[in-house]
Amino acid sequence: MITLLALGALSSVAFADTSTFTFTAPASSPTDTSPFYVGPSNGSLPHTKTVHGCVFDRFIQIWLENTDFASASASSVYQKLSAQGITLTGYYAVTHPSEPNYIAAVGGDFWGLGSDDFETIPTNISTVVDLLELENISWGEYMENMPTDGYKGYNYTNSDGYTYYVRKHNPLIIYDAVSQNPARAARIRNFNDFAYDVGNNTLPQWFFVTPNMKDDGHDTDVDYQSQWLDYWLVPLLQNPHFNSEKTLILLTFDENETYNINNQVYSILLGSAIPDHLKGTTDDTFYTHYSTITTIQNNWKLRNLGRQDCNKTVSNVFKFVAEQTGYQNNGLTNTSTLPLLNITGTIPGPLNPEYWVPYLAPNTSCVGAGKGPTYVPPGTNMLLNANTAPAPVNLTAS
Repeated sequence: MITLLALGALSSVAFADTSTFTFTAPASSPTDTSPFYVGPSNGSLPHTKTVHGCVFDRFIQIWLENTDFASASASSVYQKLSAQGITLTGYYAVTHPSEPNYIAAVGGDFWGLGSDDFETIPTNISTVVDLLELENISWGEYMENMPTDGYKGYNYTNSDGYTYYVRKHNPLIIYDAVSQNPARAARIRNFNDFAYDVGNNTLPQWFFVTPNMKDDGHDTDVDYQSQWLDYWLVPLLQNPHFNSEKTLILLTFDENETYNINNQVYSILLGSAIPDHLKGTTDDTFYTHYSTITTIQNNWKLRNLGRQDCNKTVSNVFKFVAEQTGYQNNGLTNTSTLPLLNITGTIPGPLNPEYWVPYLAPNTSCVGAGKGPTYVPPGTNMLLNANTAPAPVNLTAS
């Protein structure tokens, strides 16, 4: 298994001039369709039976972009949201730049990627989709401004000439096991689909939300993000079709903005699954994006991916969940000596041409947070593992 415990830092990157951007709501409410979202809805997802979890029955991730912890914590909107949930002061992204963080959160590894390039990950590499489907737990993604369901393009530019949608922020489309499967690809949906699904009460039990490049703050700033959250998320917290009974919502960021500090990102747990006595509190347990995988494994007693979800250092289960299930975390907190997670391009992997190694088989000897066995996709060469992997090769050398 490729370790994350490496050293290094990069300088901060430059972002677009935000002074010309003013937030305008695309519709009268987040439950309405809008021509701005481009793609028409294909109708709502089918109703499915709820698979009950130990602590929550629905898990929603909403990802924003490139914001330092201090910047988000100074925003009145984030402060208002924190008063309704648990602020995770020890939550960290796993690397830089954006794309590797997204693919890590659904596949348990970022495969050495140190760029935002167009990538595809082979069909015999598993994701959370495999684990959820094994237990008949419904899932989906909602991508703002994606033109068609399951769209595989690198980006999409609206008729106003602005590129709002980018593939690098759509984690599951990068995995061929999802994008090349028509039934699965159809569950990667846009915000017009979201309006239908929330209206018909057919939102899945696990889903991932990516706003567009302005609304997520990538091309704008924390103030613009906050206005979008006030428009979209704040009213949805009062909607029983979204924040239904036993719903857990993670509002987080892909990475921080300042590359030469460790990769702490402002994160809040919200939703009806949060006990009243924990609302307005903080949790300094050390979490990373891999914790989103281990937490759902722990909640629904799922199998594991045999990747970094089995790396106990970086995959703590959210504390309030672990306390209810009896799961033992590793004891690391924000005040501990933590691995440096602000590095890029230095981790060997099949998506790193400077330190290339092939895709390895999952580690079937590990024990995940769900206590189930490791899922091994069809077509996996189990002989190619951490013990037999070749040394990293620099494919960029002449």
